[in-house]
Amino acid sequence: MAKTKVVRIHKFGGPEVLKYEDVDVANPGKDEVLIRHTAIGLNFVDTYHRSNQLGENPPLPCVLGVQGVGVVEKLGAGVNGLKKGDRITYTGLRGSYAEMRTAPASRMIKLPRDISDDLAAAAYLRGLTANYLLRRLHKVQEGELILIHAAAGGVGQIMVQWGKALGANIIGTVGSDAKAKLVAKLGCDFPLVYTKGNWVEKVMEITEGKGVPVVYDSVGKTTFMGSLDCLSPMGHAINYGTASGPVEPFPLQRLHKKSLTVTRPTLATYIASRSDLEAASNAFFKVLREGTVKVPVAGRYKLKDMVKAHKDLESRKIAGALVVEP
Repeated sequence: MAKTKVVRIHKFGGPEVLKYEDVDVANPGKDEVLIRHTAIGLNFVDTYHRSNQLGENPPLPCVLGVQGVGVVEKLGAGVNGLKKGDRITYTGLRGSYAEMRTAPASRMIKLPRDISDDLAAAAYLRGLTANYLLRRLHKVQEGELILIHAAAGGVGQIMVQWGKALGANIIGTVGSDAKAKLVAKLGCDFPLVYTKGNWVEKVMEITEGKGVPVVYDSVGKTTFMGSLDCLSPMGHAINYGTASGPVEPFPLQRLHKKSLTVTRPTLATYIASRSDLEAASNAFFKVLREGTVKVPVAGRYKLKDMVKAHKDLESRKIAGALVVEP
């Protein structure tokens, strides 16, 4: 049985619980493939899994990471549509912090020749997330004014660009003047710095007191109640991340006055079927090819340096996508 380097946890906690270790790699079973990673995605959800913020309680020790890019090395029995040497990408399968791994063949997407390994690792999960948020959960309309929190983050930058291409006008909140300039270049019409005044009041000023029909909130605890205040009647508050911590319980009656809707979605349910996974992948590859969405790599890390990578990720000082080299 072959050995591979992985990063896994033996207990939940901060970045210090990440351990760089050798483990055995099993041969692929029925309907599985053995993958040699060429690039690995680093996403904020990885920090939730590390700290068990989502309460999933996976068996320990546990290899982290949910997104990878690589080459098929070996096929298990019953695998169709893939062959040795195929370039693939995937998301939603915990265990990507590894040089090699086995995984279900049905969740692999062949990577087009014109999409690089680094670009797929940096953007694939984020792009699929932006796709369902903007095109399925709340279908953005031409001329609609929307609010995107953490607009300079990995998902935020994609949403600003894609939302603009869909015809939206965009208010984007960010953490610094430098990030405000960055998102303005990407097409954000109204960049707002959290720390400069009351961002809720500024949103209401921009909308002339009407509010916005939708708020995309990946920050959570520190922003969500303000997000509700920014909504127009029958508005939709979408909390798809908890960078500042989980949203605290609040009375349902809080939504009554303006008939508001609140959603706490996850990408996994929107790509659970093979047809949805393929459709989302093709939609995102299309906007990458057309140049509608550009995703620069903001930082690179070696697999052995994941403690530092998680610290940098949680500092929220880095704007953009991060890639891990196996």
